[in-house]
Amino acid sequence: MEPLHILLLILGYFGVLLGISHLTNKGGSNEDFFKASKQSPWYLVAFGMIGASLSGVTFISVPGWVEASKFSYFQVVLGYTVGYAVIGTVLLPLYYRLNLTSIYTYLEGRFGTASYKTGASFFLLSRVVGASFRLYLVAIVLQELVFNAMNVPFWATVTITILLIWLYTFKSGIKTIVWTDTLQTLFMLVAVGVAIYFISENLGLSAGNIFGFIAESDLSQIFFFDDWKSGDHFVKQFISGAFIAIVMTGLDQDMMQKNLTCRNLKDAQKNMFWFTIVLTIVNFIFLALGLLLTVYAQQNGIDAQRDTLFPTIATQSGLGIGIAICFILGLIAAAYSSADSALTALTTSFSIDILEIEKRYEKAKQVMIRKRIHILISLVLIAVIIIFKYVIADASVIAKLFVFAGYTYGPLLGLYAFGLFTKWNVKDKWVPWVAIAAPVLGYAIDHYSNLWFQFEFLFFILILNGALTFLGLILIRSQKH
Repeated sequence: MEPLHILLLILGYFGVLLGISHLTNKGGSNEDFFKASKQSPWYLVAFGMIGASLSGVTFISVPGWVEASKFSYFQVVLGYTVGYAVIGTVLLPLYYRLNLTSIYTYLEGRFGTASYKTGASFFLLSRVVGASFRLYLVAIVLQELVFNAMNVPFWATVTITILLIWLYTFKSGIKTIVWTDTLQTLFMLVAVGVAIYFISENLGLSAGNIFGFIAESDLSQIFFFDDWKSGDHFVKQFISGAFIAIVMTGLDQDMMQKNLTCRNLKDAQKNMFWFTIVLTIVNFIFLALGLLLTVYAQQNGIDAQRDTLFPTIATQSGLGIGIAICFILGLIAAAYSSADSALTALTTSFSIDILEIEKRYEKAKQVMIRKRIHILISLVLIAVIIIFKYVIADASVIAKLFVFAGYTYGPLLGLYAFGLFTKWNVKDKWVPWVAIAAPVLGYAIDHYSNLWFQFEFLFFILILNGALTFLGLILIRSQKH
């Protein structure tokens, strides 16, 4: 495809999103922006959450990861199912009972203001970096496919991408996103299906024998039990997956904000149940696509690995305009479906948790302040993505994302576990220091265990940091119950 054609495709896609935004943003109140007035159909929330969970990182990185790690990532996905069960049975009932707008206000009631601000701050850090990781990957691909040929600098590509997202979310936030994410998830899944069709046809595979081909391939190995020191060992991956799901969905304002737009707890739990089933299947399909792409690249002498594998084959291997169009649509859908909700959640958390606008200002002024924060968060994302261009090496982005999440979500895991499973209070003013010390100590333990014992924590670092935070809270517990 020519860069101009891709650009027109992007503009047409954005036009559709803007149309949906126009139809859904009649109100524009903070109640719409933060909670969608609690009127979202659960099935739309469930379907849209798939796109937000997968994002551009999964769309590109998971297929590109198969050559080096086979299907080991599916061990993490199986762990997700346990984590989502905990969310549905433990966390959602808590959030609905307390009628929360921001889930971090739970920490204020349980421990105090310092704990509340600490939890919200770690979320803001986690989501700013996580959303920037995801958008960085997509922006790099768009830069290579479109904007380099037009001599558009990378900073302008990033700015345009964030600006487009801001335009269709600035008025009604999560109310609009519930609908746009549904459409974007559909585009993403269609793109994957079309890619599998074209690649399998070129490899001479029919619908009847494609599963046998995947099963017989050495690349489709899922379970790894050989080396307990390895980061790919089943126990590490499975348990890490459970905790990753709990923290990156259940303790994440971005993902929970969608759940909290459902009409009631029962609908939110139905959403989590069907979301879990579909997401597990979809992740396996992404791995299957990665296997087919890897085999196709090997047979055709295509030199592309990791995050360049899918983009290169879809747009430069001569498979036809159909797969190229679907890839671009899927990539944009993946980028926007995670970034738009992240932008809204960051705006919500900063407004409610840090500035406390609901407590300090009248409603008219709350809306004005929220709009300014929305712009501020957009500018922060632009700056962080541009910084990433100069600090990220060529390793798979999804691996970097999960490891980083282990350091920023670990303290959140420890805080919520302590609050839910103990009756102790803590010396609230010391909580920020515990939350900072835990990842620092966790990094040192990870570094020296690998250096001295060749033991890799990898995604397991999340559990280590959560445990260190929990132990630190025990040390600063107070006598009050």
